Amino acid sequence: MSQSAKASIKKGKPSYFMSILGVTLVLLVLGVIGCLIITAGKLGSYFKENVEVKVILRGDMNPKDSTALMQYISKQLYVKSIEYVNREKGRKIFLGDGNEDWNNVLDYNPLPNVINFKVKKDFLKPDMLAAIKTDLEKQTYVTEVSYQKALVTKLNKNIKRISLILLTVAILLSLVVIILIDNTIKLAMFSNRFLIKTMQMVGATRWFIAKPMNIRAIINGAASGGIAVAAVWLLLIIAEKLMPEMKAIHDNSSLLLLFFGLIVLGIGITLFSTNRSVLKYLKMKLDDLY
Repeated sequence: MSQSAKASIKKGKPSYFMSILGVTLVLLVLGVIGCLIITAGKLGSYFKENVEVKVILRGDMNPKDSTALMQYISKQLYVKSIEYVNREKGRKIFLGDGNEDWNNVLDYNPLPNVINFKVKKDFLKPDMLAAIKTDLEKQTYVTEVSYQKALVTKLNKNIKRISLILLTVAILLSLVVIILIDNTIKLAMFSNRFLIKTMQMVGATRWFIAKPMNIRAIINGAASGGIAVAAVWLLLIIAEKLMPEMKAIHDNSSLLLLFFGLIVLGIGITLFSTNRSVLKYLKMKLDDLY
């Protein structure tokens, strides 16, 4: 019995390695998809919070009134950042964009004083922006409030569409990952079927038989998840070196949640599949194991 058990254990060791490798690969794929979803979400938020609203002021507005209006706008919950652009600063921006100076045509600065602010992503909706526009245009020294309506509508539509596609892909991939991991563990446990049955035949309890294999499953699952996490992190570092602009949308909190989920998923599915395989072989007759 001892020699048979040892032979079964030796035979099972390579399959443990293969199961760790197989689980790692499928978790790696899931991790990459998760990173894409996180990146797409952050990129969507980045684009949303860079939509600018322009408040054009009356020409006869004095500095005291412009300061009061700036304070009023900056206190609103929807404001992410705000900037006051007077006529002279507006002229510098105009010339900096490569436009020709109007000094040869006009003897005055035709540009208005402007307050530019960016809206928080939660407020970047057509109805909310319309309400903001209506409120600001009621202010005494405001001539006009403008923003790119078409851009806002298209941005919201595209982000919603991309999010739905990525979510669908993630759900389908998660199901595929669960099935692949389950099949990988089944193959790994197949080599231990005689060891399981032998232990049962000499009177070992179900818990005594399953315990060491469940512990091994937890270790293997954690190892697979850890390796997958390290590989995904390495891919992120390489991607950010090749494209430094990706650092602007780096989200450590979401990545930590993703990495924790990969490890938990690796442990959970591996443990579940191992325990189910043990119970399956315990219920089978000896002749059916061949």
